[in-house]
Amino acid sequence: MSDYTLRPNAPLAALSTFRVTARAQLLADVRSVDGLADLFAHPDYARLPALVLGEGSNLLLAGDVPGLLVSLSLPGIDVLKDDGNSALIRVAAGERWDDLVRWSVARGLHGFENMALIPGSVGASPIQNIGAYGAEVAEFIRTVEALDRQTLDIVRLPNSACCFGYRDSIFKQQPERWVIVAVEFELDRQRPLRLDYAGVRETLSSMGVDAPRPLHVAEAVSRLRAAKLPNPILIGNAGSFFKNPTVDRSIWEPLTHSFPSMPVFAHASDSAKLSAGWLIEQCGWKGRRDGDAGVSDMHALVLVNHGNASGLQILELARRVAASVKERFGVEIEPEPRIVGATW
Repeated sequence: MSDYTLRPNAPLAALSTFRVTARAQLLADVRSVDGLADLFAHPDYARLPALVLGEGSNLLLAGDVPGLLVSLSLPGIDVLKDDGNSALIRVAAGERWDDLVRWSVARGLHGFENMALIPGSVGASPIQNIGAYGAEVAEFIRTVEALDRQTLDIVRLPNSACCFGYRDSIFKQQPERWVIVAVEFELDRQRPLRLDYAGVRETLSSMGVDAPRPLHVAEAVSRLRAAKLPNPILIGNAGSFFKNPTVDRSIWEPLTHSFPSMPVFAHASDSAKLSAGWLIEQCGWKGRRDGDAGVSDMHALVLVNHGNASGLQILELARRVAASVKERFGVEIEPEPRIVGATW
């Protein structure tokens, strides 16, 4: 029995958190690494464009998906080393990210707690270099195992070869080449907890926690995210739609004089990161909608599907939001999710 199955003309609305109507030319359900290699070695599929689908939580389908859409069912968490102070773990790409966070904090391992409740799979986490509340996953990645479609070999890429940046990586830059099958993380039990991000200490206090451990921080972050961000189970969305822009001093300094309340996060001596959510809200977009495409009334950074919006309608709304920010502040904002079927 083959380790993959193919479904032609497969509907995708249930496979992405935006829940927009789209179809895949071929949807491949892959159940093993050998099956993945066999799929891409097959002469009928080897040259097709391919997109790997995690949980569809960082994706906007603005049209149908040509070629292969690959869904990886690769489970497993293996402890490769644990000396009591630190642990090296190997996690298969198909594991849910938040399940891994809960697994790690239950064992007293520090690092993932600030990234609790981020939707998606472990295999998707290096692609976007996911992060939240002052932490990024690249800090904890030692090695990424990926299928190289050029050679059909499984390659072990050390952290230094992954070209990690803000919501960026070599896997995002070369999506047609790499298919992540597993990630090795190094976590320890002594790392200081990060509690300074807005709301974390206050939430811990409201929980009655005076001496927090990773599991407490994960719970506090989960409560903060649930209060600020719409639940994709209840309304279609992909979380934060825009990246926080990094701008030169020549841009942010004059803006702080014109808008004293504008949040500015230090990034480097000559540049800084601005809050895309604040910029969008100042342009009056929070809570607005155009048909079923809208901007969340909970957080201006989140675009939502109120029911029957198409991917193109959501994309067009995103373009209008970005254009208004550019017009008012002179700052360009870019989408965070991967857009399929159209260009930004």
